[in-house]
Amino acid sequence: MIKKILLAVALIFPMLASAQTLKVGLVDVNSIISLMPDTQQAQNKLAEVSKRYEDEYAKLGEEMKRLYDEVQKGENELPAIRERKLNDLQAFQAKVQQFEQTAQQDLANQQQQLMMPIYQKVQQAVTAYSQENGFNFVQVKEDQLVLYFADPVVDITNGVKAKLGL
Repeated sequence: MIKKILLAVALIFPMLASAQTLKVGLVDVNSIISLMPDTQQAQNKLAEVSKRYEDEYAKLGEEMKRLYDEVQKGENELPAIRERKLNDLQAFQAKVQQFEQTAQQDLANQQQQLMMPIYQKVQQAVTAYSQENGFNFVQVKEDQLVLYFADPVVDITNGVKAKLGL
């Protein structure tokens, strides 16, 4: 029994000793990204693309209204003519929905393509700063994720900003 207790203490003691030397850092990635010039350029590019899609969507809306007005005005049309106009309207609605889905997917893809190099720069800076300063573990600092923040945990956000020249 005593041997088991001594064995347990022998196994736990090194883990406790190494836990005391564990250096943990927190980094506010969002605040870093918001300060990077590349982020503003990416946001401007996305705004341009979004505006072009919005303009095209407005044109489609005008055409949709025109087709709808034709259907409304043609209530007294012959059944075949009215049916053709309804079919045209429905087909156009489907095209507008497809355009909207494609535009949303394209915007999401472009955002990912534009932001990926920015995220990679931040990741590289966090890694470099952490290695240079002996951090064993770095967690992203977000208010809803960090429940407790005290020594020996260190906020390394300013150090990473300096590494990036911000």
